Amino acid sequence: MKEEISPTIIPEVIVNKIYLFRGVKVMLDSDLAELFGVETKRLKEQVRRNIERFPKHFMFELTKEENEVLRSQIATLEQGKYSKYLPFAFSEHGILQLSNVLKSKRAVEVSIKIIDVFVQLRTMVLSNTEIRLEVEKIKKKVDNQDKNIEVIFRYFDELLEQKQQPRKEIGYKISKEK
Repeated sequence: MKEEISPTIIPEVIVNKIYLFRGVKVMLDSDLAELFGVETKRLKEQVRRNIERFPKHFMFELTKEENEVLRSQIATLEQGKYSKYLPFAFSEHGILQLSNVLKSKRAVEVSIKIIDVFVQLRTMVLSNTEIRLEVEKIKKKVDNQDKNIEVIFRYFDELLEQKQQPRKEIGYKISKEK
């Protein structure tokens, strides 16, 4: 039996095993098999037996080109060391379905942790989006204030440039003829 994965380590392990393919955050069959404590071969076997549970937005097989990109990005993937078959990529929903197909206690526990990580990632993205929107609002305000300050300085310049006409003196005049 494989050793248990520590609950404090698993989110970091999971995050490092999430990839972006076809605009979807996915995990690969070999990584999921490792986390679920089963062989990749057995995991794929269960998926093929229950293929109707895995529509295209739950799971897809990587193309040869995608697999080559993956191999080039991960230095540890040596040619021939891993399966000769193309890997399956599971979306968040596919991972949940996979735990239903595998039906082991560990698969259920690990899939819950994986879903929690996906939710945390989504929350982080949303909070970053909110921060960006707030920064944009502040930028717009600052830009408007800059424009207003420019207008004020233009008025000051116009006032300074105006020729001052001698003012008529106010008060009593003393005549000098006496």
